[in-house]
Amino acid sequence: MKKRWNILLADEEKTDMLHQQLKVSNTICGILVQRGFDTYEKAKEYFRPQLHDLHDPWLMKDMHKAVERIAAAFEKKEKILVFGDYDVDGTTSVASMFQFLCKIYDSTLLDFYIPHRYREGYGVSKMGIDFAKENNYTLIISLDCGIKSVDLIAYAKTLGIDFVICDHHLPDAVIPDAVAILNPKQKDCNYPYKELCGCGVGFKLITALSQHFNIDKEHYNCYLDLIATAIAADIVPMTGENRILAYYGLERINSNPNAGIKALIHLGGIQKKLSINNVVFVIAPRVNAAGRMDDARKAVQLFIEPDYNKALAYAEMLHSDNTDRKEADAAITQEALAIINADNALIQRKTTVVFKNYWHKGVVGIVASRLIETYYRPTVVLTQSGEVVAGSARSVPGFNLYEAIHACKEHLLGYGGHFAAAGLSLLPQNVTAFSNAFESIVSSTIDPALLIPEIAIDTPVSFTEITNSFYNIISQMEPYGPENMRPVFIAKGVTDTGYSKIVKELHIRFVLKQNNITLTGIGFNLAEKFHLLQLGKPLDVVFTIDENEWNGTTTLQLKVIDLRLSE
Repeated sequence: MKKRWNILLADEEKTDMLHQQLKVSNTICGILVQRGFDTYEKAKEYFRPQLHDLHDPWLMKDMHKAVERIAAAFEKKEKILVFGDYDVDGTTSVASMFQFLCKIYDSTLLDFYIPHRYREGYGVSKMGIDFAKENNYTLIISLDCGIKSVDLIAYAKTLGIDFVICDHHLPDAVIPDAVAILNPKQKDCNYPYKELCGCGVGFKLITALSQHFNIDKEHYNCYLDLIATAIAADIVPMTGENRILAYYGLERINSNPNAGIKALIHLGGIQKKLSINNVVFVIAPRVNAAGRMDDARKAVQLFIEPDYNKALAYAEMLHSDNTDRKEADAAITQEALAIINADNALIQRKTTVVFKNYWHKGVVGIVASRLIETYYRPTVVLTQSGEVVAGSARSVPGFNLYEAIHACKEHLLGYGGHFAAAGLSLLPQNVTAFSNAFESIVSSTIDPALLIPEIAIDTPVSFTEITNSFYNIISQMEPYGPENMRPVFIAKGVTDTGYSKIVKELHIRFVLKQNNITLTGIGFNLAEKFHLLQLGKPLDVVFTIDENEWNGTTTLQLKVIDLRLSE
């Protein structure tokens, strides 16, 4: 798949000024300027995140109301139900809030509730509210959901059940009639940082409750590992407070993690220090698999279990769910690609819509993302769910998927989501009509450039600059994530030494030279470009830099993303 290279530019004047102040390489200063850290003070805050720089939780709209309602529940000995979504953000939110409340309130008056993905669906559910009523719960604290549940929260009110909502999803024009809504994305909320995940909003409530009841920081900072896991998994911007929370959460994961996280690390076979990348690819899929393949309640049980051996038993259940998930998603992806590859009309489309009535509902979103790796375009994967067809949609960066699906609403029973991802349901007889309408809308509105994947390249670099001290500074830019990605470099006029080779028929082991300096590297799934090395001509190479450990020796290596002949 051909890719667009977009080499970003930094303001030269600001870069030179920062270089004079920081006394680090111009190349690194250019990256910092691009990311908005264009003064000494901003750079210092970026490289040295501090917990005391977190914002005052009381700045969040309704925080006083939320704390007062919970304090009143404590006084009246009310039963409180902690309710959360079935994904990583939801289950970590519930685990941290539930454990914290158990420390400061009678645990026999507390319980938690995770809706079943298939029986109840996303968010606050009628079954959950009915469970609360049957068991005499009069206060529900909802985490990572609730902002869209106007009718259900009105229903709860008729049963004498109050709601405190902690959510981070974009509110609609009409918001629920809850006792308190904590969501920095509300238009009239003055909270300075808008990009917290659901667990982050829950943490702000925990912080405010701790201040109200004069509880030491150690009793809530102990949940930073759970918050870092949620931030990594929910793919929120790695900026501001998220970066501070993830930084200290990672520290905790690597020094004194929750027993459940420790068990997942063990099953993931990670021996070295964890990065956010490990959390995203090792911990998060196992937690998400519980809700995808079975019941996510056990993910909360994993996180709240203090005994390591018991936690390991829960982790093994999640690990098993994840194995099932991987098998299902690989099989469905293969089948979906076969459907497209067998039909030239489908290959030529600007969208992918595929449907089989027996595909596993829990993995269709993952399959949609996998299909985009081959056919880079807005994608919908559908399966049968009872009498209706339901599925997940994923977009390519820059294209508003939600608007495209909204434009096809006449063919749908329901839909919801955001710019990059959505869910939808429709009648089986409307699948073809929806598929054609979706193709028509996307074809007429998408910028053709968005159908070619883009590699954002931070800056050119020469091999002479790639030293251990250069890498050490880049390493201090972690944790990486959206809006603070691992720096991507381009080296121009590089030549192959003749020692590069194809490994496992898919990858290239590089040995490259520029300015008499030789560096090694690995390029995954780049074997089809090996012929460019054999031409013996100068190449431009795009890569990130990481460390390679072999036989006790650590060296720097290039992780090659793409290459082409120099112009």
